Amino acid sequence: MSIVTFVAIYFVIWWTVLFIVLPIGMKSQIDDGEIVLGSAHSAPSRFRVGQMVLRTTILASAVFAAFYVATEIFGLSIDMIPHIVPGT
Repeated sequence: MSIVTFVAIYFVIWWTVLFIVLPIGMKSQIDDGEIVLGSAHSAPSRFRVGQMVLRTTILASAVFAAFYVATEIFGLSIDMIPHIVPGT
């Protein structure tokens, strides 16, 4: 595969992992008891973007490394999955 393909796959993995990491460790304003007027009660009280991006990047890199090893080193592909419908 080309480098552009790997970058595209990493991009998709990164955004998918972001939505997995987002709720981890989040506390709402109700949990902290400090509700800011004019905001939703369920809004996060302390949202740390840098920490979220770092966690996402580390986890996405690990997932991408597993993908790379499975496809490039072991030669696994989507074509190796048995067909669900017989005769196809």
